[in-house]
Amino acid sequence: MTEIVIVDAVRSPVGRRNGELSSVHPTDLLSDVQKAVVERTGVDPAIIGQVVGGCVSQVGEQTFNIARNAWLSAGFPLQVAATTVDAQCGSSQQATSLAMSLVGAGIVDSAIGCGVETMTRTPIGSAFQKGKLPSTWRYREHYEFTTQFEGAERIADQWGISRAETDAYGLRSQELAARAWSEDRFATQIVPIEAAVLDEENKPTGQTTWVNRDGGLRETTLESLQGLKPVAREDGVHTAGSSSQISDGAGAVMVMTSERARQLDLKPMARVVDTCLVGSDPVLMLTGPIEATKHLFARTGLSIGDIDVTEINEAFASVVIAWAREFEPDMDTVNPNGGAIALGHPLGGTGAVLLTKAVHELVRADKQHALVTMCCGGGLGTGTIVERI
Repeated sequence: MTEIVIVDAVRSPVGRRNGELSSVHPTDLLSDVQKAVVERTGVDPAIIGQVVGGCVSQVGEQTFNIARNAWLSAGFPLQVAATTVDAQCGSSQQATSLAMSLVGAGIVDSAIGCGVETMTRTPIGSAFQKGKLPSTWRYREHYEFTTQFEGAERIADQWGISRAETDAYGLRSQELAARAWSEDRFATQIVPIEAAVLDEENKPTGQTTWVNRDGGLRETTLESLQGLKPVAREDGVHTAGSSSQISDGAGAVMVMTSERARQLDLKPMARVVDTCLVGSDPVLMLTGPIEATKHLFARTGLSIGDIDVTEINEAFASVVIAWAREFEPDMDTVNPNGGAIALGHPLGGTGAVLLTKAVHELVRADKQHALVTMCCGGGLGTGTIVERI
């Protein structure tokens, strides 16, 4: 069996909506992280077999195969092909899984998985057309068509998760992210991004600045979180303080065969143990991490006790809490540097961002196994287990 390794992984800072990265075109943002992962490894970009990118709202600035446009914008060889995929929130994790699969199948011996979303410039839902729903009566004969907000609340109902628990989890994410930045834990993974400075009318001033820090962190208290209004139901358990932030960001992961890495004299960060995309209940919608984790454990023989770092996307607090109820992990190993509630969730970019966070945390903390998993719109779960080399 071909051993697939991650030789490097990078991410941009994650910017707030209308914040630090809002002046950066998504093609340029993705191009910057693609370029960084190539330059950091020192490989000739011509040897990359294929690039696979993730993006959810593939309209406007994010259309026309943004992974390919970003690659060409970096000035890289036109012979290297690229594809853009959509697996909703898990798009760039699935893109990286497809890059891994291309390597594992022997189609190429090196590839880049990546992803981007600038939700400021291309808001969530931009691909929807008025009066034209993506589901038809045929779909609704089988499943109720729900929103992610409603799915998060139904998960809370099913697992008996209270407002007090989601508020406490929101505070936890902010506190861990603040600790991570205070201890400079992200230093090895962040790609500084040059952004135009905008005036009060969001017009360029002619000046630029370097963005090198996540913008979503907020000083907060449990008391202030308890005062926020629910975002889904009037009596719901989720607020803006326990839900993922609307964000701008990108990430890129270079994978290759271990043999190719040896030929290039590269020291891999980790090897890929297994990866998956599984279906889950499309009505609850966000239970995919539970099913993906079960799937990976069944295939690999690993258990939650073998996992030293878990990066599970904090789409909503109930997603993580329900997953934790099912597997009973040591919570110190779960999102140890904060998650999307504090750092943000740039949809199609988040999977590559989480993979980047995971492999760098394994190295920083001198740990062995990491699990990355995400829920996705429509009822999907992504999952990847990596082992530090």
